[in-house]
Amino acid sequence: MKCIGVLTSGGDAPGMNAAIRAVVRAGLHAQVKVIGIRRGYHGLIHGEFEEMTPRSVADIIHRGGTVLRTARSEEFRTPAGRQLALDNIRHHQLEGLVIIGGGGSMRGGLALSDLGVPVIGVPATIDNDLVGTDLSIGFDTATNTVVDAINKIRDTATSHERIYVVEVMGRDSGFIALHAGLAGGAESILVPEIAFDLDDVCGRIIDGYERGKAHSIIVVAEGAYGSPGTAKNGESAGFRVGKYIREKTGFETRITVLGHLQRGGTPTVQDRILASRLAAYAVELLLAGKDRLLTGMIDNQLRATPLDEILGQTKELDRNMYELANVLASV
Repeated sequence: MKCIGVLTSGGDAPGMNAAIRAVVRAGLHAQVKVIGIRRGYHGLIHGEFEEMTPRSVADIIHRGGTVLRTARSEEFRTPAGRQLALDNIRHHQLEGLVIIGGGGSMRGGLALSDLGVPVIGVPATIDNDLVGTDLSIGFDTATNTVVDAINKIRDTATSHERIYVVEVMGRDSGFIALHAGLAGGAESILVPEIAFDLDDVCGRIIDGYERGKAHSIIVVAEGAYGSPGTAKNGESAGFRVGKYIREKTGFETRITVLGHLQRGGTPTVQDRILASRLAAYAVELLLAGKDRLLTGMIDNQLRATPLDEILGQTKELDRNMYELANVLASV
């Protein structure tokens, strides 16, 4: 191969810039031209291409977001849109693509592969819900951001003797809620994958107060209580849980929705290293003639899993970890 492309797509995740940097530098090291596509599949359709140099990725490894920008593209879902993307790929003589993103981005990659474009995916989503890797780029940073917020919220919760409900991202998966909740010492963790009874949650809060516990932190994934934002009154999962607890227990309750705060910030050391390894490996696979694969890290070893196998699968939450969190919060 003489020329490859790289794009970021879908929701941004801390560490995407480290991944872009690794693709560009690994490609240039192999004497391959690297073209950056701005704004994901939208830019692929509308010809937002630029040749990348070492200076293009200088001083970005520590930055959140993505210097290539990202966007969602309804147009790419249509045959006409995908044909425009293919025409631009051919016009710029791209012989393969590295796609950095989550599940939706990988489905787009498969669509391009079906049209004859070699594609290697790099998992980057704070939800950490992609099968084929233990960790996705951005998850560690997002979880640390949430834990930092929980630490600060606990300070004021203790001072005012209140219940705080902290809503975190996770429409279909509770990885952020579980990991941050356990690390932050939450009294209850509510996730989409595991059924829960709010009366039990309220009972645990009351039991805690009777034992002299003057505050509680409840971590709620946004998809744990129905679909995010779909309540008739527009209340999110966190507000619905908080309202129920307040009415059931009578305790003063506050709700904090962390929202897009979780997507930003300087990536952690772990995310920078993970992004560098997965992205450089993607270039290696592409130059070896591979296609339709997702790079991943399993048991600290680089792995490549067929994209056809991972999409449609559900990554399982560690129920032992969930039970541990409940045990540690029960006394």
